[in-house]
Amino acid sequence: MEPTFVVVLAAMGSFLVVTLILATIIIICQSRKAKNAYNRNYNQNRHRSITNPRLASIAGTDESASFDPSLRQVSMAEVVAATKNFSTDLIVGDGSFGLVYKAHLSGLPVAIKKLDPDAFQGFREFRAEMETLGNLRHRNLVKILGYCISGQDRILIYEFIERGNLDIWLHDSSSSSTESTLSLPLSWATRKKIVKGVANGLNYLHGLEKPIIHRDIKASNVLLDRDFEARIADFGLARTVDSSHSHVSTQVAGTMGYMPPEYKDGFTLLTVKADVYSFGILMLETAMGKRPNLPMAFEGVEMGLVEWTRKMVAQNREMEMVDVNISREGLVESDVKEYFRIACLCAHENFRERPVMRGVVELLMQIC
Repeated sequence: MEPTFVVVLAAMGSFLVVTLILATIIIICQSRKAKNAYNRNYNQNRHRSITNPRLASIAGTDESASFDPSLRQVSMAEVVAATKNFSTDLIVGDGSFGLVYKAHLSGLPVAIKKLDPDAFQGFREFRAEMETLGNLRHRNLVKILGYCISGQDRILIYEFIERGNLDIWLHDSSSSSTESTLSLPLSWATRKKIVKGVANGLNYLHGLEKPIIHRDIKASNVLLDRDFEARIADFGLARTVDSSHSHVSTQVAGTMGYMPPEYKDGFTLLTVKADVYSFGILMLETAMGKRPNLPMAFEGVEMGLVEWTRKMVAQNREMEMVDVNISREGLVESDVKEYFRIACLCAHENFRERPVMRGVVELLMQIC
């Protein structure tokens, strides 16, 4: 082979090698630039406020919103700082699917609910609260001020209600709250006021163009403000129903002792009458200071609270049913009898026989 030809082949081979090396370097550089550009765009979008919660849930991005002018839109970092990284010292309640903390945001005392990411229905609960509470305004409903989402963390921000929940006032005499301990027990007049407030709140929900079933009316979901005005809280299980005031569901929701008897029979058509039953149980619990899930004894026989109540009413023993801690001074027997009559109507076993909340409000207003 000619020496000149060998030199030419060597030169061509070297050129090809150098060309391949340069091409590889260029491809790597372009790939890195594209990746960096993607990361910059991702990070910018990740911290951008998203106005549609449904899009946020799909994209998995950060999101925050404010529903009230008293609270500016806050970030998750601000929520973490305000709760001292969700310190146990700031816990003021244990609602459905999460703990509630007291904190300050925008100079306001607020209640911050951190939803449990492991809860089976955590996201559904969050969405329900957003869609239900965001635009609701009534003096007997807890106002939601805003929310935050960051990854798996979902936060609800409520107005802070000073006196805590009704369950504590009825049952927890050892509460760490000095104010509540010194004020127990609640007077008969205050208990009637609380019951009327809950009735008004439910009447508002049921009277909406698209009625809302709360599905978890109970003492711990009734908060009390400084004037002992009742505020219905925790709409995690709430459902909007159609114009017929019914909703088909395969899920039994609520709390033992407050759930209507039709649930035991596999009844899947949810109606506003389920709330009416729970309200009737709440009326009994508020008047008697007895937890509804505990058995009662009548003439040596144990039975449920509703059955016990009916037997006592049948014997005209309503005054004996009133919480023994309530002063009898100023207690009008006719009012007490009417109170328990209304409660029994609401807690009727047949949901068709229960009154609607509008009628309940009218009956309660007649009690002094």
